[in-house]
Amino acid sequence: MASFRALPPSLVKQASRARGLGHVEGPDASRIHVPVSQSVVDCGVYCDGTRLPGKYTHAAALNKAREIEAEGRSAFVWIGLHEPDEHQMQAVADVFCLHPLAVEDAVHAHQRPKIERYDKTLFLVLKTVTYVPHESMNNARQIVETGEVMIFVGSDFVVTVRHGEHGGLAGVRKHLEETPEALSLGPYSVMHAIADHVVDSYLDVTDLIEHDIDAMEEDIFSPLAQTNIECIYLLKREVVELRRAVSPLVPDLLRLGSEHDDLINVEIRRYMRDVLDHAKKVSERIASYDELLSSLVQAALGKVAMQQNVDMRKISAWVAIAAVPTALAGIYGMNFDHMPELHWTFGYPLVLFVMAAVCTLLYRNFRRNNWL
Repeated sequence: MASFRALPPSLVKQASRARGLGHVEGPDASRIHVPVSQSVVDCGVYCDGTRLPGKYTHAAALNKAREIEAEGRSAFVWIGLHEPDEHQMQAVADVFCLHPLAVEDAVHAHQRPKIERYDKTLFLVLKTVTYVPHESMNNARQIVETGEVMIFVGSDFVVTVRHGEHGGLAGVRKHLEETPEALSLGPYSVMHAIADHVVDSYLDVTDLIEHDIDAMEEDIFSPLAQTNIECIYLLKREVVELRRAVSPLVPDLLRLGSEHDDLINVEIRRYMRDVLDHAKKVSERIASYDELLSSLVQAALGKVAMQQNVDMRKISAWVAIAAVPTALAGIYGMNFDHMPELHWTFGYPLVLFVMAAVCTLLYRNFRRNNWL
């Protein structure tokens, strides 16, 4: 395959714009493609739990692993891709014989968490989540950001496809390379390590969300705090998004413990049961958060209704107080000649005194009954 750097500048620009589309518009569209190397994060060959030195293309890495296997030793390839386009993914699929349906899911993303089997290959989809820091809930626009990791696992290869700017697997790869005894269990040890890493990130995110819920609960039940129901709805929406990322994974992990025994060895199954336990824990947390937020919505609505009742009582009290001078002023403003005390010298001060006395009496009465 021609090097991307060797292309003419105009075609390089076209190819760069075409990344994610898998093609280039114009007269050279039929022969210009972004090379697979542009989407490869890392590609390594592992023999008996140790990474072999050197850099490999995906095809050369698989050939190397199979040469080692022909010698009677265990080896596999782990290639990581980040948001490949159709051409890049298809080039990898042709080498590793990946099923077209799984390849299509890996390219277009936005898949629900699932585990599917295609002949001797397992296809695992995981939702990655990360917590978006914010100073306060009033300023937050997003709390949880999601991405995806797709894992193809065969007898001698692992292909990981990541979508999103978070959820990188470099730390997982480094940790595995530092523990050869785990890598010696084969490619399914990589699947376990990634699943364990992703599910543990769920625990971290739910811990941070719990702090937001506690702060919101404190604000709602604080008598002097203003209740912002929109923040509760925002947090509930994020919890629903988190639930969609986690809940479908639990039954698939549970099914993994009783199926595919011809592919996954007993030791990996033990490790996957631990991942299942963590996933169940996260799912239970999310369910409790959802119920708690529903209760907080009802509490916030009740607080708003109570505040509205208090405001209406205050308004009614002031209207009642204002009605007395209004009524007296309206009566004596009708300009009749024969009205009580109309021509009396002290009539005007008396009416003002009556207005002030009645208003004061009403004000004290409303204050005593907590209307003001």
